[in-house]
Amino acid sequence: MIRIISGNLKGKKIIAPNNFDVRPTTDFAKEALFSIINNQYILSQISVLNLFSGIGSIDYEFASRGCKDITSVEINVKHVKFIVETLKKLDIQEQVNIIRQDVFSFIKKTSFKLYDLVFADPPFNFTLEKYEELINLIINNNFLADSGQLILEHNPRIKFSANSNLVDNRKYGNISFSFFKKI
Repeated sequence: MIRIISGNLKGKKIIAPNNFDVRPTTDFAKEALFSIINNQYILSQISVLNLFSGIGSIDYEFASRGCKDITSVEINVKHVKFIVETLKKLDIQEQVNIIRQDVFSFIKKTSFKLYDLVFADPPFNFTLEKYEELINLIINNNFLADSGQLILEHNPRIKFSANSNLVDNRKYGNISFSFFKKI
């Protein structure tokens, strides 16, 4: 079960089927993350790209806070169906564009829109090389607006200190968020 922690949908509970292989961002981590984001952006005025969206937990948080331009990419057909059904139940389907596609294929073939914020929560079994590939593709394929940033949720054991685009890293329990900008 996940809970929407803020905005006009605050307190709504979403229960995914038990057979879904997902690792939703904890309430504690989401609260911290959105505190950072709210201090940097006016959410009703930004465009967001959510990669590896799982069951849509981050989509619901952005929509609940007034973001009207959210693109969500997820390859798992069951997860996509669940997100679509949940968006309808919450009456926020107009705010989120769901794309069922492999994230790497999407990034390599799409470059028609700039996003203020790209959030990515890839599987925790990603190697450092796979993370670096993802970061480089997003930054080098012009997905980020000039003042935009990539926020990567990852296992705290993975460190990006050698990446010149890294601007911040925060650890919350068993996860970390690393923040990247174009230089």
